[in-house]
Amino acid sequence: YTILHKLVFNIKKLFNKVPGLRTKVGTYAAALFLLKDTFKESVDDPDVFEKEFMKYLRENNIEFDNEIIIAHGCHVYAFDPTPFSVNWISNQKTSSKLFFHPWAVSDLDGKMRMIQRENKKGKKSDVMWTEISPNSNYDNSIEVSVFSIPSIMKKLNHASISLIKIDIEGTEYQVIDHMIENEIFPKQILVEYHHRFKDKNKKMTQRSLAKLRNKGYEIFSISKTGREISLIRTNY
Repeated sequence: YTILHKLVFNIKKLFNKVPGLRTKVGTYAAALFLLKDTFKESVDDPDVFEKEFMKYLRENNIEFDNEIIIAHGCHVYAFDPTPFSVNWISNQKTSSKLFFHPWAVSDLDGKMRMIQRENKKGKKSDVMWTEISPNSNYDNSIEVSVFSIPSIMKKLNHASISLIKIDIEGTEYQVIDHMIENEIFPKQILVEYHHRFKDKNKKMTQRSLAKLRNKGYEIFSISKTGREISLIRTNY
């Protein structure tokens, strides 16, 4: 009888007690909870499991998209111009209601140059890319198509957005401003703010949230890091 047996046994108990855990997303949530509880005394960083789970789900998973489609029968549109994501999605069996476009999203239309993100040790990320100035001199940069939310809605013939999920490496500030300026108000906004970046700060996030609150949005969820924030617009 090993720790693995114990984890599986406890996951099964959770499934029987908590509605909704039998989905794949629910399975991830249950496993995360039990890993943290089982190994909390033997790791230096108690949040390490959550960090790694969230990294995995962001970089290698479309279960959120699939569960939305299954639950609501809606169409989901995904946008990512990075080579890793374009190649990864092409090798997945996706729902006929999931539509992928290799576009970057910003507050303008045209072309964008991007480079791979590097960690403190200089190791380049396969999945994380960031925008650079058109005049910057970097080796191995790529050029991708970029469109604003209003332009994407026009291209796809969309009159409104029910839910938008934003994780665009610091560009969220101008994208949200541009949506507000163009009076585009999704019912729900799930956004990761990147105020930890060198050229960003928490004041920018506070101002962005204040603008959204001024337009009728209320926060209904905040991650432990304070970066992933979910908002809903009611009474409109």
